[in-house]
Amino acid sequence: MTTKLRLSRFRIRKPDPVAAAPRVVQAKPQAHQIADNAFMPDPDDDGFAGQSFLPPEKPANPKPTAKPTPPPAINGPQDVEAIRHEGLTGRQLRMARRLAQKHGLPATSDFDAVRLLRKAGIDPFQRSALMELVAGEEEEDDADDTPPGTKPASGSRALTVQGERSKLPQLAKPVALASTDLRAEQSHISEVRRIQMDIVARRRRKLALMWSKIAVFVLIPTFIAGWYYFFVATPMYSSRTEFVIQQATASAAVSSLFTGTSFATSQDSVAVQGYLQSQDVMELLDRDTGFRTHFSDPTIDPIQRLAPDANNSATYALYKKMVKISYDPTEGLIKLEVSATEPEKSVEFSRALLSYAELRVDQLTARLRGDQEKSAAQSFADAQTQLESAQRKLVELQQKTKTFSSEVEVGLITTQIGTLDVQLTQERLALAQMEANANPNKARMDPVKTRIATLENQINVLRQRLTESGSDGPSIASVQSELVMAQADVGTRQMMLAQATSAMETTRIEASRQTRYLSIAVQPVAADDPSYPRAFENTLVVMLIFGGIYLMVSMTIAILREQVSN
Repeated sequence: MTTKLRLSRFRIRKPDPVAAAPRVVQAKPQAHQIADNAFMPDPDDDGFAGQSFLPPEKPANPKPTAKPTPPPAINGPQDVEAIRHEGLTGRQLRMARRLAQKHGLPATSDFDAVRLLRKAGIDPFQRSALMELVAGEEEEDDADDTPPGTKPASGSRALTVQGERSKLPQLAKPVALASTDLRAEQSHISEVRRIQMDIVARRRRKLALMWSKIAVFVLIPTFIAGWYYFFVATPMYSSRTEFVIQQATASAAVSSLFTGTSFATSQDSVAVQGYLQSQDVMELLDRDTGFRTHFSDPTIDPIQRLAPDANNSATYALYKKMVKISYDPTEGLIKLEVSATEPEKSVEFSRALLSYAELRVDQLTARLRGDQEKSAAQSFADAQTQLESAQRKLVELQQKTKTFSSEVEVGLITTQIGTLDVQLTQERLALAQMEANANPNKARMDPVKTRIATLENQINVLRQRLTESGSDGPSIASVQSELVMAQADVGTRQMMLAQATSAMETTRIEASRQTRYLSIAVQPVAADDPSYPRAFENTLVVMLIFGGIYLMVSMTIAILREQVSN
């Protein structure tokens, strides 16, 4: 069961037009019946009752001189009913009423306003009419603001109906006074604008101050340095030389004991590099080639010129700038670069420095060679003394034992023992043959037995002499051992003397020749173009140096200010 709603609802679309009907007075009004689908419209319904909001179509090629044809005249209540049946929207009716009020037409309703406008030849729904309505409102506002006695502008337009323009009564506009909120907002805007202008001015001042500091501390020094390098600095010609220190090959195998290791050359190279950079070499170069006089020439610019009365410290400082020496440990090369105002002078300086380096290398090994020669001579003298002592000891032993050679004595004794042993064997065989007879002859057997006993006794005496000491002296074995040791000592001393003699001769030969020498890889050549100064590179370096100094000082000052403010 569905209960019907008995309440009024808002119309969401314009009802269908109905024909005018005579009014009938009813005794009791009946409540409006709401359909069951009042809140459930059709799916195709968009809520605007089929109203169209598209602008009216215009012809493809409108004629500018053609005038709009007004609709046929409509008069009376029947005209209003006809307009009501056209299905005009509420917005269109409101615009028609405003347009009628604009033109001063006495309309009693919205439909009557449409009727009066059409009767006056104005289509209230054309776009031009709506634009004239808006323009007319703006002109009225301007006319209200125009003081009395002033003519309106020539460009203003006035819409007239039947030659006259009627206006609805309007109220006088009150004087527009700025509200408190508006004044506060305007004051806030002006304050913000003033702050912005102050910030912009402050930034401009800081930017100008920053650029002025950069110009004073960076750009001006860079300009001065560039002017000096490009126009004032005296050109310097440099000659480059590369050489290596080599070691002479040993002439004999024994001399390898006195040669240095593979690191000896690198040590000599480092020593030569330090020697060429010393003040001693500078004084030698000044004495031989006139280094101080060359750089005291008045044609040299004041910064690079050496004062005529300059001391050794100033001359040495200039020497380190003009003479550059480097050592490459991977290749073992020593690179020498000498600069001078004349290319021939730079070559002369380079050749003088090479001669100094070669003399220094020879002097570095001179003491070593002298020590080696002295040591070899001392070793030879010691070996000779020890050999004499060993030989003297051997002779004393031979005299003491009355034995020249233990081997000869042992040979003699062993020979005697062998001879006696053979005789003893013969005698024993003869005795055994005699005893084999049935009736042996005792007279013949006794002498044989006597000889056998004598031979055995003599053999025992000889054997005791070989191994046992007695009243006759020490045994042959002890004498032989002492003699062998003495002879071995003499042989060793003889071999050591031979080695010492060979070493002494080798060191004498090595000391008489040069073991280290310079091998020049690149000869010094006179340059055609000056190598220094490098104007662009030096100017850029000066700019970077002053820029870095300015940046570090600025950052330091900013950090200190921040710390103080905190």
